[in-house]
Amino acid sequence: MKPPEEPLRRWRDADGAHIDVRGLPPPEPLVAILSLVRQLDATTRVIVHHDRDPQLLHAELAEIGWRAERIAGEPGEVRLCVTRAP
Repeated sequence: MKPPEEPLRRWRDADGAHIDVRGLPPPEPLVAILSLVRQLDATTRVIVHHDRDPQLLHAELAEIGWRAERIAGEPGEVRLCVTRAP
């Protein structure tokens, strides 16, 4: 697999744990998001910054008890809030 053009960016703030996967080729965004979710406790929200709606992510998250909901982001960005499913 070819290395990404830009390094994966992660940070935390009051909203939760952020991961910016914009610019990464498939399946790197999916792998990075799932890896981060598996490292966190069930109360931490993950804010995903993406180029597109990651269709495969929703089913993968459901299998491990999480869900993603689209939230407001910058123009041209798909922003998701990933939380533990109730």
